[in-house]
Amino acid sequence: MHVVIMGCGRVGSTLANSLEDRNHTVSIIDSEPDAFRRLGPAFNGDKVAGIGFDQQVMEKAGIRRADAFAAVSSGDNSNIIAARVARETFGIQQVVARIYDPGRAEVYQRLGITTVATVKWTADQVLRRILPAGAEPDFRDPSGTIRVDHITVPEVWIGSRTIDLQVQSRSRIAWIDRLGEGMLPVRETVLQEGDMLHLVIREENAAHTYERLENGPEEN
Repeated sequence: MHVVIMGCGRVGSTLANSLEDRNHTVSIIDSEPDAFRRLGPAFNGDKVAGIGFDQQVMEKAGIRRADAFAAVSSGDNSNIIAARVARETFGIQQVVARIYDPGRAEVYQRLGITTVATVKWTADQVLRRILPAGAEPDFRDPSGTIRVDHITVPEVWIGSRTIDLQVQSRSRIAWIDRLGEGMLPVRETVLQEGDMLHLVIREENAAHTYERLENGPEEN
């Protein structure tokens, strides 16, 4: 993957190095050139000085060939603008924005921009939302048998019951993040647009789970 990051603070630099360690290519944007020192001498990606939501700056960072964009600067407004430009102007589907204000985070979640609030912020959480589904679980038990994956409900499953998704995908929904709040699903819970699912999966079933999530529910 090629990932463009806006903001070379502690989170942005950690995220950039983590992606490079996984053999992805990275371009990182910051308005302060001195910020790039946080990346260290081993960083091989592109460092672009400029305003992160400026379209010319984003193009210089390779936004047109990017698979994902992360706006992790210290300003909500800058992150929101940059995330919307990446998604609406350049058509990037995997967009993550760091948002301090939980009210704003809820609004932009509904617009299809994954937001991470400061209270639960880590570079690892952004990483899991940028990489392809199933590539990086949120948790794996010490034996390597059970994993917990955090995914946005696929469009093909919206309107389906949670019980049907669990049975057909061979997974269990531990809880759902809906409109900024956690909820425990019951048998008749219906999946809604924007739902974030925390799936418990046996490692041996992971490939089947993601195949079923992508293909949608089987007809009875």
